[in-house]
Amino acid sequence: MQLGFEALGTPLIDTTFVVLDLETTGLSPDRDRITEIGAVKVRGGEVLGELRTFVHPGGPIPPAITAVTGITDAMVRDAPDVAAVLPTVLRFLGDAVFVAHNARFDLAFLRAAAAAVGLPPPEPPVIDTARLARRLLADEVRNLRLATIAAHLRTRTRPEHRALADARATVDVLHGLLERAGSLGATSLEDLRDLTRSTSERAYRRIGLVADAPPTCGVYRFLDERGDVLYVGKATDLRSRLRTYFGQDPRRRIADLVRETATVTWTTTPTLLEAEVREVREIHARRPRYNRRSTHPERAVSVGLTREAFPRLAITRRPGSSHLRTVGPLASRQRAQRLVEALHEAVPIRPCTPRLRRAQDHPACVLKDLGRCAAPCDGTASAADYAEVVADLHGVLDDPTRLLGTLRDRMLAMAADGRFERAGELRGRLHDAATILLDVRRREALAAVDEIVARRAGDRGTEVVVVRRGRLAGTVLLPAHADDDAAQAAVAACDLHPLPGPPDDHDAEEVALALTWLGRPGVRPVAVHGVWAEPVAGGQALAAAAAESRRVSRDVRRDRQLLTAAKVTRRAAAAG
Repeated sequence: MQLGFEALGTPLIDTTFVVLDLETTGLSPDRDRITEIGAVKVRGGEVLGELRTFVHPGGPIPPAITAVTGITDAMVRDAPDVAAVLPTVLRFLGDAVFVAHNARFDLAFLRAAAAAVGLPPPEPPVIDTARLARRLLADEVRNLRLATIAAHLRTRTRPEHRALADARATVDVLHGLLERAGSLGATSLEDLRDLTRSTSERAYRRIGLVADAPPTCGVYRFLDERGDVLYVGKATDLRSRLRTYFGQDPRRRIADLVRETATVTWTTTPTLLEAEVREVREIHARRPRYNRRSTHPERAVSVGLTREAFPRLAITRRPGSSHLRTVGPLASRQRAQRLVEALHEAVPIRPCTPRLRRAQDHPACVLKDLGRCAAPCDGTASAADYAEVVADLHGVLDDPTRLLGTLRDRMLAMAADGRFERAGELRGRLHDAATILLDVRRREALAAVDEIVARRAGDRGTEVVVVRRGRLAGTVLLPAHADDDAAQAAVAACDLHPLPGPPDDHDAEEVALALTWLGRPGVRPVAVHGVWAEPVAGGQALAAAAAESRRVSRDVRRDRQLLTAAKVTRRAAAAG
């Protein structure tokens, strides 16, 4: 069987190509029909066979098409229709690589014809000589027409708008382009694909740095001449992902990275989860300057209730004995601020920052008049009254049902009054509070379990994951038929060795990765050492609000995409 682009190391000299050209009644695969098919099968520079046939289009050929191709109605009057011809053409194509000049055009007509006669559409690996010429000859030819390129490369056959002649000319063009590509180091189908996609010859010439990368998941590192790590990443397919850096990524930052890189190393992993965790750990440890995500775990913050006479909510990076209670860690100060604002909507705890004396002899601020604060500063609320407010806050954090209900009621009231901007703001706080509190609950529940062994059946086999105190202890890939006993026996093969004790703020991203995997469909716990349970109070309300948040975010992205005809990222949708 001829291998496709995703196969490793398919030498061009051993690859079978079918070069095809079609003549049609027009340019639309939906409205127009094929009138002539020509195809040439080649391998290693040798012609293995040719195919040529007229095709009855089922209607008259437009005079303008006859003027260009010379094909008349009389020439196709006795020709077979496409239903009779297409099976032979598809058998001729077989498992070979499909080659055409402007291949999208010819392949679209073949697929439309297959759909019309009830055959499965062909999905071969494709080489477009027009795209390849754009990469190799853009500075040498005035345009990328087949006739122009054939003349430039001095092919033996010149195109003449007839199917077989044009296919033969395209064979010569293909061989000329392959010779040019070989001078750049492209010797396989995979190299040819990457060269076609590449926008930088300088970057592509360095693709040999990843020539031995395997097609498995793992973590990779770009290193400079001194051996310092410039960038750390992870991939489901190391070979495919690494090759995209060499000319296929248009970002200037990536071009600078490739220019500074002297060596690329990688570590294969049994599962993608292990690759993700290793990536996070290495970024935290090495702080590569080309990585932007995860390089500052110390910036994680928590929302804490201060330990003072009249407690308040504060955002802190060092939660500890100075706080009665903390919620976190949270990835950013902005996320923490959104939770604080949501809590202030439901509980009249003071939002001011000064430390208040027990004498309550401070002047009150405008928040008292607005009803946004119990005002313990001037004695409006006694120490006992304010203690009830603090107790109320504890109750809201233990059971967020009332918090979410208050936010929803205010949101609906604002919408009913026509204050849609304020309603949208309250909706954002509702969703932020739900997702933050639910995430924190789940992380804390996972971090409290001594060990979890879980399994999941996948395409490559059975993934076995071991999580201890919220951190990944290791993963193993077993055969698809492995049972629970084999999964538990695989625990001894885990080698990530997480630190003892509960996770700290730096581990929040790793715990979140483990939680995401454990929440995937098909994951089944094999053994749990300890208690793995989330609080019941408020769980239903949190889950419903978080699901609503995801649904609204999807709807917003879709609506914006329809309005702007542009792709909308999750970050842009959340900002709106």
